[in-house]
Amino acid sequence: MRERLAVGFDLDMTLVDTAPGIGAVLTVLGAELGVEFPVAELTAALGPPLHHVFADYLPGEQIPAAVDRFRALYPSLAIEPVSLLPGAAEAIGAVRRHGGRVVVVTGKHAPNAQLHLDHLGIDLDHLGGGVWGVGKAEVLRAEGVSIYVGDHVHDVAGARGADALSVSVLTGGSSEAELRAAGTDVVLDSLEEFPVWLDEHLG
Repeated sequence: MRERLAVGFDLDMTLVDTAPGIGAVLTVLGAELGVEFPVAELTAALGPPLHHVFADYLPGEQIPAAVDRFRALYPSLAIEPVSLLPGAAEAIGAVRRHGGRVVVVTGKHAPNAQLHLDHLGIDLDHLGGGVWGVGKAEVLRAEGVSIYVGDHVHDVAGARGADALSVSVLTGGSSEAELRAAGTDVVLDSLEEFPVWLDEHLG
């Protein structure tokens, strides 16, 4: 019997445009800490965990508290401004038409990721949060994901670690050249191309 299809998606800049919300949080947090974060630069390259991002701007001993404060500010500042990226709903619908499960695996703090999913009405079967890069592989394997869709080179690493097909979209901070160098299998301009690709891939 054929194993049921399971497709994984990254969240930030793959399914949803979180740049406006994250920018709002960084602006408020920076004012509280007396640090001028380069918001435009940081939101143009979303992907790495907050601990990595803050390492360039804060002393090491201040980072854990800054991460906690970012997460606390997030629900009130970063949910409303965020929208689905073009093609996201249709991509999820395509997985459903093939009888598949939808799994979201993200580096974002899981409770905040869930707020986005609820607010935008994203229909999924499982959320794995707080995992990044090859660390995503454990969740992908546990959920039987055979295709993982992301926008960042670290999403490619997660797919590779789980022996899943890596599908990359050019809606985030990684270029096509970077994604191909990281070993992705497929590059799409956006999720708008995903339904046709999935139909062809599944034959």
